[in-house]
Amino acid sequence: MEISIKYYAVELILRVFCGVIFMFQGYDKIFKVKIRGVIETFRYEAQQKNIPSFLLTFSAYYTSYVEFLGGILLILGLFKNYALSLLGLDMIMVATAFSYLKPMWDMRFVFPRLILVAILLILPTRWAYFSLDHLLRILLVK
Repeated sequence: MEISIKYYAVELILRVFCGVIFMFQGYDKIFKVKIRGVIETFRYEAQQKNIPSFLLTFSAYYTSYVEFLGGILLILGLFKNYALSLLGLDMIMVATAFSYLKPMWDMRFVFPRLILVAILLILPTRWAYFSLDHLLRILLVK
């Protein structure tokens, strides 16, 4: 069955857009704000809620690096489903932490990312024509 180029384009646009958002979010946390800055931003609230410092530190490292590396993988179209799954877990962690720290937190930045990740996870793999995953499948079949 022939797949229209528009399906390839939709997958490419959504994947790269989502990847750029996550990559720059992680980049900011790692290289601009720095992990220590991320930890310090939430330290007081975490202490007030008796959240162990190791959990705050782990969460800061996990979310920062998963967002940065996951975003790069999405842009390249490499290990897409693994990257999306890790980013989904990242968003669950963020939503859980924010909900615990401040139950009425603003979801306007998280919800669009969640929708993008969900859509990308349910799109058929064969639509990822312009990706390194597709290129690897071709090379491994030969």
